[in-house]
Amino acid sequence: MSHSLIDAFDAAMADRESSVAKDLKLNFKRAVTDSALSAEEAALAVISFARSSGLDAILGESAHRAALDLGLAPELVREAEESAAIMGMLNVYYRFRHFVDKEPGAAEAYGAAKLRMQSLAQPAMGKERFELLAIGVSMINGCEKCVVSHEKALMQMGVTREKIHDIARLAASVQGLAVLLRR
Repeated sequence: MSHSLIDAFDAAMADRESSVAKDLKLNFKRAVTDSALSAEEAALAVISFARSSGLDAILGESAHRAALDLGLAPELVREAEESAAIMGMLNVYYRFRHFVDKEPGAAEAYGAAKLRMQSLAQPAMGKERFELLAIGVSMINGCEKCVVSHEKALMQMGVTREKIHDIARLAASVQGLAVLLRR
């Protein structure tokens, strides 16, 4: 599995030989292979993070192939891709709340989010996997409130800090590639 993800990353970086590109290549490879994440978790994470970072054309297809080669059901692969959309929506909203809730009475004045989030209740991939993707997308999107919330949920599920750290390294590596390739 990891070979197709690494091959896709290497292909995207083929014409890049700078020290930055070398660092990104090495960091991505380590995040995918030398990690507490299972091969399935890494593939689903790359799918979600590639969508969040705008790298679908570069990493998304290879991650889809890798996930399917691992025997993951197509609906799990689709959910991983779509998790970037629901988390993107929530990250924008909760960054707003984080900014304005500092004012006395603001939380009460704004009230509930009133955003439909049923997909978070019982994800097909399971709550732990979804939370791993959610924290990574929230890191990419820079939503402090969501990162803190998802870390707390993962810790309550018994997920190790090592695994959370590995998701952070993978999200950072995918985002680094997105910035490098942005024109």
